[in-house]
Amino acid sequence: QVQLVESGGGLVQAGDSLRLSCAASGRFFSNYTMGWFRQAPGKEREFVANINWIGDITGYEDFVKGRFTISRDNTKNALYLQMNSLKLEDTAVYYCAARWGPVMYRGSNAYHYWGQGTQVTVSS
Repeated sequence: QVQLVESGGGLVQAGDSLRLSCAASGRFFSNYTMGWFRQAPGKEREFVANINWIGDITGYEDFVKGRFTISRDNTKNALYLQMNSLKLEDTAVYYCAARWGPVMYRGSNAYHYWGQGTQVTVSS
């Protein structure tokens, strides 16, 4: 089992950057595929990015490609999301999630553990 706590959200202007962090507690963090999801008001939770055990394979939803970068540090039990060139439509609560095993699913139902979320608000 793993517990996840996100941090780093906030209010920024369009075009700014923000780095989200997710601290994981528990054992065997390096055995989890990790992902970032987001949920905007009135919308369903959607996939943003994921990363494999080692951290050398990543996946991104099209709307963040070239702007967001997911990374992890297994020595620190940490997951990150570097967000650049933020847009108004990036406003949402961002969640990190963990899935036991190597398969990099994008569906939220495939992830077993979730953090409480961190709010990102992008203003014009």
